[in-house]
Amino acid sequence: MLKTADHLYLQIAENLEQLIIKQVLKMGDKLPSVRNLSEEQGVSMSTAFQAYYYLESKGMIESKPKSGYYVTFCPRRMPEIPKQTEAVRKPSEVTVHEMISRMYLHNSNPEILKFSSAVFPVSQLPTAKMTKAMVQAIHRLPNGGLGYDTPEGNADLRRQIARMSIGWGGAVTEEDIVIAAGCSDALSLCLSAVTQPGDTIAVESPTYYGSLQLAENLGLKVLEIPTHPLTGVDLEYLDKAIPKFKIKACLFVTNFTNPLGACMPDSHKQELVRILEKYDIPLIEDDIYGDMFFGKERPYVCKTFDKNGLVLLCNSFSKSLAPGYRVGWTLPGRYREKVLRIKRNRAISSPSLPSAAIACFLENGRYEHHLRGMRKSLHTQFMRHLQAISDYFPEDTCVTRPGGGFVCWIELNPKINAFELYEQSLKHKVIFAPGRIFSLQDRYNNCLRISYNNPWSKPVEDGLKTIGRLAKKLMS
Repeated sequence: MLKTADHLYLQIAENLEQLIIKQVLKMGDKLPSVRNLSEEQGVSMSTAFQAYYYLESKGMIESKPKSGYYVTFCPRRMPEIPKQTEAVRKPSEVTVHEMISRMYLHNSNPEILKFSSAVFPVSQLPTAKMTKAMVQAIHRLPNGGLGYDTPEGNADLRRQIARMSIGWGGAVTEEDIVIAAGCSDALSLCLSAVTQPGDTIAVESPTYYGSLQLAENLGLKVLEIPTHPLTGVDLEYLDKAIPKFKIKACLFVTNFTNPLGACMPDSHKQELVRILEKYDIPLIEDDIYGDMFFGKERPYVCKTFDKNGLVLLCNSFSKSLAPGYRVGWTLPGRYREKVLRIKRNRAISSPSLPSAAIACFLENGRYEHHLRGMRKSLHTQFMRHLQAISDYFPEDTCVTRPGGGFVCWIELNPKINAFELYEQSLKHKVIFAPGRIFSLQDRYNNCLRISYNNPWSKPVEDGLKTIGRLAKKLMS
């Protein structure tokens, strides 16, 4: 297949990026002129300029007027990666922290710069195309979508999701899929299907506070599993913990965990499925960030290796396409009938119009194009945030290196209390997510989660500079 100019400029940019990361090209080195680069690579001046512009947008290089392009990124200056989290002694009763309510309260203030929200800005979403898809859906549905849908959800949408499963090695049909009101609803349906109040479930540590709230609502106990910021949950620990603590189910994000950004290697996913089969317990797999990968290929999911229906895969279009539509879905495996029964009791069916609109959007091939742009933006924004954290935060700061998703995890000096830092930052109209809300234990008090969802700008850079300056002040 012939390479397009788009592929060419990215290939050139990625090759140069690797030379910078490996320090073949060092900080301060001058790069070839645009003309020389185009001649060396056998591409147009426009393609060479695009390659440099892409690297510049990621903070790897900078342009100096009448001088050329220079390397500005130095991997040796980057913060270290946090170590694997520690184990806890026993499962915990779930309580929701006042911090979470306080954070949500400030999230609604438009005057505050938010590093706390793990969602793509609505201004960056395909509003016009989704509006067109909604109009198409109204004309297509019987009675304009005013009637009830089936409990399983819109058939066209389920068919499109089945087609998308090829991306993670799936071979499913529309009959295997159940539509839900967002990913949280899908997780709730699945957890309700496989647990009873008082049961213990295993989660990552740190884990998304929404999962802790969900467990509390269902009356479940939670065991936090030690988690590595690159490879995810400690499978050896989990294997021993399942019989010891009588774990009834696992709830894991296997691709780009929130808040660490860890991505479990495919070999670990296979091993996790083997452990589940040994104990015959289910995994509720939250893959909401799986499509937001920075690499060349979408990572697989545990569901890829599931032959016995023990993995209940959950996802949604809330993070990637239309947060307000609240359209999610699950592949509940052997628990499909139970999930459907719970859904019928709770909500009868899913909203017709949003599901049909997303189905129309997917049918026209617009989704993958949209995702490509989103991935590129998120990767660029992460690199700029990482560079700024390196420049403005205390020298002993540790930062994770997510390969996708919206968030990274920052570990500060133990002297710094992240909630106190939050309160100080709030006075400057800047907020983030304090690390304490991602655990039931009294831990992660010196950690915070930063979302790099906002396009890079001077206010964003100034916001990170403010947090870093206040963090240094709290150390003194």
